Amino acid sequence: MKKLLNTLFVTSPDVYLSLNGENIVVKQEKKQIGRVPLHNLESVFTFGYSGASPALMSACAQKDISLVFLTKNGRFLARVIGESRGNVVLRKEQYRKSDDETQSVLVARNFIIGKLYNNKWILERMTRDYPLRVDVSNLKGISKKLSELILEIRETKDLDLLRGYEGQGAILYNKVFDNMILQQKEDFFFKGRNRRPPLDKVNAMLSFAYTLLANDTASALEGVGLDAYVGFLHRDRPGRASLSLDLMEELRGVYADRFVISLINKKIISKKDFTIKENNAVIFTDEGRKKFLKAWQDRKQEKIKHPYLGESISWGLVPHAQAMLLARYIRGDIEEYPPFLWK
Repeated sequence: MKKLLNTLFVTSPDVYLSLNGENIVVKQEKKQIGRVPLHNLESVFTFGYSGASPALMSACAQKDISLVFLTKNGRFLARVIGESRGNVVLRKEQYRKSDDETQSVLVARNFIIGKLYNNKWILERMTRDYPLRVDVSNLKGISKKLSELILEIRETKDLDLLRGYEGQGAILYNKVFDNMILQQKEDFFFKGRNRRPPLDKVNAMLSFAYTLLANDTASALEGVGLDAYVGFLHRDRPGRASLSLDLMEELRGVYADRFVISLINKKIISKKDFTIKENNAVIFTDEGRKKFLKAWQDRKQEKIKHPYLGESISWGLVPHAQAMLLARYIRGDIEEYPPFLWK
């Protein structure tokens, strides 16, 4: 159980939420494991198979506190709210900013700054941790170019130009991605991004990780009342969760790429966990997919100190923290959206 930005996250499975006076009581097997006052709460997120009493739902509805239900893996199920008040205002403001490219670029460039900053420090950490196993000069050179791009992006006021800078950063980063694979080099290599279908094991892992991350960011956005389909960098397209793709940009490298690299380098995943189809598509075996998903859930439980909030949270709550910060920016509570800057 974790309280963050006036939001209560209940991460223990199989618990029941009830009301006692002006407090939420968290029970597991009829034993109280937590008690939190309702005042100052904006939302309650529950992961797993939590239930909530009618009295608590009524009290939350009256106090404009949203109850958000997600599976234990973080997939969004439902959001229970009272009369539409803050939520409709938040979404209308989101739509206004999305329709205005001048406003959109103010948000979008911070997503990309976060992405390139995190990719830069992934490379820097590799040179620090494995100086005898990586091409330090090459990685340092790419890191410097990413820093230069970040300075350009900070002054960018055009979405198309921003996309160009993002593309340049991706090309630079992908050039040295293979250098970070230190084990199983004969079976795992990266010569460039390919998808639909992925044609090698690394791309198959990246595609799966990005899909899981997109689902997590979409759930986080829905949970705070934002429309996951209306973005700022990724523009509207039927069936595409554009804002989810926006939010995951800053987390791709630090959240998904590092995870994939660690599975390879720690030999948690091996070549036997893949199969090749007739069209040369590389896909997971059933056992390989299970190992990947288990490792993904384990990683989400690991703790990290959030760089902006200064609090210790699990990796799995990072998308939710960023979604809450984005909602606060759109509502006007903070002057600028703070991207997740890992180091």
